[in-house]
Amino acid sequence: MNHTVAMDGWMSSSFSQNNGGECVEWHPAHAAAHGIVPIRDSKVPAGPVLMVSRSAFTDFVRSAKLG
Repeated sequence: MNHTVAMDGWMSSSFSQNNGGECVEWHPAHAAAHGIVPIRDSKVPAGPVLMVSRSAFTDFVRSAKLG
């Protein structure tokens, strides 16, 4: 399946720095509309986008919070 993700609307963690240097970003509007969560590296916004299931993204966030 091929998904086109809008360039605007990306979000990062509330714990990330404002310089955008070391963050994973996700696109909540795309996730809500399609059930697939796009993830990208904030250092390379025009780079590749990883598409994961909602459950995989939830597991990723949960693991990141646990350290």
